[in-house]
This record gives sequence, C-alpha cells and structure tokens, in this order.
Amino acid sequence: MKIWDLPTRLYHWLQAVLFIGLAATGFNGEGPHIYLGLALFILIMWRIVWGIVGSDTSRFKHFISSPKRTIRYLLGKEPSKAGHNPAGSWMVISMIITLFIQCISGLILAGMFDHIPYAESILNDDVFDAVVIIHGICARLLPALVGFHLFAILVYKLRSKPLVWAMITGVQKKESYDQSYSNIVFASNKRALLVLVATGLVTIAIVATS
Repeated sequence: MKIWDLPTRLYHWLQAVLFIGLAATGFNGEGPHIYLGLALFILIMWRIVWGIVGSDTSRFKHFISSPKRTIRYLLGKEPSKAGHNPAGSWMVISMIITLFIQCISGLILAGMFDHIPYAESILNDDVFDAVVIIHGICARLLPALVGFHLFAILVYKLRSKPLVWAMITGVQKKESYDQSYSNIVFASNKRALLVLVATGLVTIAIVATS
C-alpha cells in the first residue's frame, strides 16, 4: 500500500542530509553554514505549505493527534492509520517547529533581516542576545530529537514495521493500519514543484534585501 508521496520522501532525506551538514559546519564554525541554512529554510517552508495543500498523509490535519489519542495509542488501545502514527506525528511537529525556529534565528544572526522596516528598534542588543541563546538551545535540542527518532525507528523495525524502507519506497504493508484509512488521495508532483519554487523565491527575496 502506497502511503508516502515523492515530495514527502524527498523532504525527509534532504532534511537529514542538510541537518548533518549544518551540524558539522555549525559546531566547528567552518564551511558553508549559512547557505546550508538557507537551503533548509526553503525545505522547511516547502514542508509547511505541503502540510496544508499536499497529499493526505502529508497534511497536518490528517496526522496530528490529540494528547488523549496519543496516550491511547501508546497503551495499545488505538489503531494506527496510514502515515504517521499518533506518537510519530508529535515527533514530526516537534522537528519541524524546532528546525523552523533554528532557521529563523540563524537568519537573524546572519543579518538577513537587518533591512526590514524597524529592524534597528526590533532587533536590538537584548533581542540579538536572546536569539543567540535560542539558536544554541535548538542546536542542542535537535540532536536529541534525532536520536529519539532513530530509537523509535529501531523499535518499530524490531516489531516488523520497516519505517525506513517505507520512506524510501513510499509503500507499507496495508495490514499494519486501520482499514478505514485505505483510500489515500495523493497530490500531484507538479503542485509540489510549484510550492518549492514559490518558497525558494521567497527566500531569495529575503536574501536579496539583506
């Protein structure tokens, strides 16, 4: 059963590659850290928009679960639907939010917002110092989230649910899910490309005015 579209799978693996590159260049202060950050910013913006207009399993409204349902799932009292399970959905949201904050704080530190209206009064020394702290906190929080994510993947692998392979091929065993979620509607790759171009142009506009 196909559960993941191509854009979501590309996002997942590109995010992993960029994260590794940013961690390597950020912690030692060398390399194209800013350019990798801009690429990740485009990717995150793409995923946020795709979470609204994309395929069913990529949309936030499809996979975000309430705390009550998540607890019931962890207790084995709630079936998993196609796509992200209730626990996994909170990991996805946590990663996206943290990466988004990390990118925005990084752009501020790189001076990308220095030319916006009232920047001198808004981005004062106190705000700048706070952004430095936030950027540092996210830089340490993200590896912890990644580590927890990898641990969850290992657990599911031991339970005969190969999440990595599903994210490569887009296909997962149908019997692993609640059958009421079998009719998944997939958005076109052309729509995903248009969203990617739009988010890229927005980022270019930010850079051009900095």
